[in-house]
Amino acid sequence: MSTEERERELEAQGWTRRFVACEPRLSEAVQLYRDLGYEVHLEPLPESGEEGECRTCLEMDIDRYRIIYTRPAEGKGPALEDDLF
Repeated sequence: MSTEERERELEAQGWTRRFVACEPRLSEAVQLYRDLGYEVHLEPLPESGEEGECRTCLEMDIDRYRIIYTRPAEGKGPALEDDLF
């Protein structure tokens, strides 16, 4: 399955692509999204990038990086309902 096909499949399931991260920011972002009421899904980086995309830094240790996807947790939306909003 191509990268584009996989992204379309995830989007059809309600996932939104957020960003690419590695530790320690990866765990911090996952926890933050969960605290905000989202489900989190992590995908490995594809072996090849889009045309013209610089991947020099990533390719040195590609297994460390993950693409973060989120969607509202089943039965609840993001936790933004408090007195400030």
